[in-house]
Amino acid sequence: MTFVLVMVVPALAFPWAAAAVARRLAGLLPPREASWTLAATALLAAAGTIAALVGLFHVPFLASLEQVPLRRVLEVWPAVVPAAGAAGSVLLVQTVLLVRRWSAHRAVLKYAWRLAARGTVDDDLLVVAEDEVDAFALPGHRGRRGRIVVTSGMLNALKPGEREVLLAHERAHLSARHHLFSLVVDLSTVVHPALRSLRESLGFHLERWADETAAAAVGDRKVAAAAIARAALAGSPKRDTGAGYPLLSVATGPVPQRVGALLLPAPVAPRGGARRAGAVALAVAVTVSALAAIALAYGLHEYVEYAAVGVRAG
Repeated sequence: MTFVLVMVVPALAFPWAAAAVARRLAGLLPPREASWTLAATALLAAAGTIAALVGLFHVPFLASLEQVPLRRVLEVWPAVVPAAGAAGSVLLVQTVLLVRRWSAHRAVLKYAWRLAARGTVDDDLLVVAEDEVDAFALPGHRGRRGRIVVTSGMLNALKPGEREVLLAHERAHLSARHHLFSLVVDLSTVVHPALRSLRESLGFHLERWADETAAAAVGDRKVAAAAIARAALAGSPKRDTGAGYPLLSVATGPVPQRVGALLLPAPVAPRGGARRAGAVALAVAVTVSALAAIALAYGLHEYVEYAAVGVRAG
């Protein structure tokens, strides 16, 4: 059983290191690549965690499949039942929390679509006649296509050129399906607490991704920076737009850092041998470590089958 724990513990501890490495790597990459890195790390780390817990939970069951009596298993591995019980309890709690988090996301989308129903439709734009200053990308729901929801208060707060930035920003969220990135990371935080640190980082890079797309669409980075700053200052604090929120908005995330980035040249992939080698090394470390966690869980099954032969022989 000691060997079993030696295999499982690294798989459960891996997300702490993976999250730190992913955040470091994201800081070296352009927003699009950074967002993909963070979401992939969260998904792989969560999958590795679940695989390890499922493997540990199945040890007694696997032993029974190998025709080893539970009494004999307990003689050789006295901790197998408590360990399996703990793994099963964690999996049950995770399942409940995942369902609750998923339901919360769906409830927000349903509420947003009820709000959007009061608006005037113009292609993908939905204008709601309200003084409240707000705008967000509304993902598709129940066969309905995604929309950009903007209040008349937000449109009045921006100049004509800045409105183009706003619409291009929200369209970038919809076209790149940023809400799915947010959903993946948000659900992953339920599986392992170490992944919570990725949620804020992802929120920032998703907004930066949309910022850069909007700046390219209007062809003026200064106008884009001014639009984002004005929208954030005029925006209503009523709605929670924290990281992980399914309704991504131009006012989400640390706006001063985003505005500062737009006043600089457009970001590019790391250049130079040292920086490129560092980025590649970090990317390989994240991917290999995540796959290793899943491989460890699979190896646990193989170990039980091997060990069962020795138990029967004894």
